[in-house]
Amino acid sequence: MPEHGRWAVEIVVVFKDGIVRERIDTYPTEARAQISASLIKRAAERDLRGPLNG
Repeated sequence: MPEHGRWAVEIVVVFKDGIVRERIDTYPTEARAQISASLIKRAAERDLRGPLNG
């Protein structure tokens, strides 16, 4: 969603006892933000090892 004319990329992680939200960066266009988010998601999925829930 645009914020002050720029697009923000954030990581949001939900735990049983709370939520962690971290802003990565802002980008001038939605397309660049989508590319950044896609790369972050791909890297996170690739690095998963072991059981997903524990």
